[in-house]
Amino acid sequence: MSCTEKENTAQLGPLLSEQLKFSHTDENWFVPTQVAVNGLTSEQANWKDSTDNHSIAELISHLAFWNEIQLRAFKGEDFSDFKIDNDTTFVTYTQEGWNNIVLKLDSIQMELKQLTENANEEQLSEWASNMSAIASHNAYHAGQVVYIRKRNGWWNRK
Repeated sequence: MSCTEKENTAQLGPLLSEQLKFSHTDENWFVPTQVAVNGLTSEQANWKDSTDNHSIAELISHLAFWNEIQLRAFKGEDFSDFKIDNDTTFVTYTQEGWNNIVLKLDSIQMELKQLTENANEEQLSEWASNMSAIASHNAYHAGQVVYIRKRNGWWNRK
């Protein structure tokens, strides 16, 4: 590995960690998932304008599922017990279930960030593309959540 390659790999960790943080907790250019779901009831989270569009609850369930798959893969865990079917990721919840899925997504996102911060150069190089995609995917769906909230008058920036 050349000096330039080592330097680039050394910069990956902080960059990926920052992107995961921005898509999870720290508002920067866009609203992160933690802010997007804050204060929602299960009734609001399950609301849909039509059967063709996803509810907030379905979007958050979808994110928790795919973030967990990636986390387990990064950790080298066996996830053969997971049925990987995107359509099954879209779920509605009771209030308790909604609270639990929000906490689960939050926990998974925290663990992804910690995993990135503790990764070695080889892991960072291997994971970089997927970590970046995770942050983008989370930001994309957080934007959808904010849109639904704004559309229904449930968004208060204060």
